[in-house]
Amino acid sequence: MLIRSGDMVEVKTGNAKGTRAKVLSVRRADGKIVVEGVNLVYRHMRRSQKNPQGGRLSKEMPIDASNVLVVCASCDKGARLGVKVLADGGRVRACKKCGADNGKIRAAKAAK
Repeated sequence: MLIRSGDMVEVKTGNAKGTRAKVLSVRRADGKIVVEGVNLVYRHMRRSQKNPQGGRLSKEMPIDASNVLVVCASCDKGARLGVKVLADGGRVRACKKCGADNGKIRAAKAAK
């Protein structure tokens, strides 16, 4: 999965279709991500010392990573990402539409 926390993504399915928001966390084992303001649920909390107000607290729940597209900075559209190998052996995430770099995956390996 090439999505990282902090990436700007566009939701392509569900109630929040078309929403652009930031990725808060990535759960690689499940293939799910938590996106800011998407898939909100209510947690009903009883009054306590920790939470004196009580009531309904909203929080984001994970959605499947296949339901979002990473927004490319150069073409400003939701696009899939691929891996581009550089001449020095390093790897970068690349936009499939315009080919622009979207962050480093691995630095170049040292020569032996």
